[in-house]
Amino acid sequence: MKTPIPPRLRNAIAGLLLLLGALPLAGCAERLALDSIRLPPGFAIELLARVPNARGMTLGEPNVLYVGSMNDGKVYAVELDEAWRAGTVHQIASGLKRPVGVAWRDGTLYVSSVDRIVKLENIGQRLRAPPPPVQVGPAFPGETHHGWKYIAFGPDGWLYVPVGAPCNICEPDPERYAALFRMKADGSERQLMARGIRNTVGFDWHPTTGELWFTDNGRDMLGDDLPPDELNRLDRPGRHFGYPYCHAGNLPDEDYGKQRSCGEFTPPEQKLGAHVAALGMRFYTGRQFPESYSNQIFIAEHGSWNRSRKSGYRISLVRLKDGRAAGYETFASGWLQGETAWGRPADLLVLPDGSLLVSDDQAGAIYRIRYQGAKSGS
Repeated sequence: MKTPIPPRLRNAIAGLLLLLGALPLAGCAERLALDSIRLPPGFAIELLARVPNARGMTLGEPNVLYVGSMNDGKVYAVELDEAWRAGTVHQIASGLKRPVGVAWRDGTLYVSSVDRIVKLENIGQRLRAPPPPVQVGPAFPGETHHGWKYIAFGPDGWLYVPVGAPCNICEPDPERYAALFRMKADGSERQLMARGIRNTVGFDWHPTTGELWFTDNGRDMLGDDLPPDELNRLDRPGRHFGYPYCHAGNLPDEDYGKQRSCGEFTPPEQKLGAHVAALGMRFYTGRQFPESYSNQIFIAEHGSWNRSRKSGYRISLVRLKDGRAAGYETFASGWLQGETAWGRPADLLVLPDGSLLVSDDQAGAIYRIRYQGAKSGS
């Protein structure tokens, strides 16, 4: 009979392995209140892996999950088996400035730093001895305020990179800030795609129309219930979504709203909760969940920081009908217990088997949500 390892010793061993750059999936599940997570009938949530300060996620070959971080300056790689179970967690980069975003293409991992995009080539074969990051293309603005970046490759093969507003509310250079750009994989031909976006930290493309949808965080200091966060749709390049003049389509800003009319701008597809901090979003493209979830939008609501009563800290679902938003509801909740949050969802990813991954930067975890079917007799 094996003698169990005391929790304190187990955590110390895990910390040592993490410093060495290879953290096995083991232990610590008892520290996560997964039994408090509420899901629709037939769904279940489990711990996939412990990844410190986990933020953006992308899947690369061969079966490797890459994970960025917000505060640690590190990037991780989680080896997955054929059943999409986690094995070793590798630290593959460090010393970067808020490397929230990760995107994988043709064997290369692209990582966002505040003022630049870097790449790690042939990374799937070099997890235990990763190459140094190499900058891709010209630098981006270096302001830290909303300077962290979610990044993703679009169906057009270009890398999409946002630059947030360098403030809560201000009128920054519209050619550099509060905008969404795209560039080729080598960093060339940078193009401005949309303006008036205060801070998007999540976007995805509609599986059939190819339109880009994105979340946007509303400004602060207008009270508990204003303005709403937004879910937006970019139907063509060049759209302006209102910041800093107008919020949520019809709310003139108290400082800049007199300069331009809300009617000049593209309104959101769906108004989300105020201050919920809507971050990662994904269209559900798997086949494991019931058909009613097909091509619908899941959103990771990271949770409020400046509200008298907390909001967010959940996974929400935006229902679409005929390609437009038609409903907004809670899908998974329980990370917030009363006014105490034990976790904060940050990003989402649909695995090839149809299960849904959720990153949690506060708990340092990746969860996996699966549909197991309705219980017999229900």
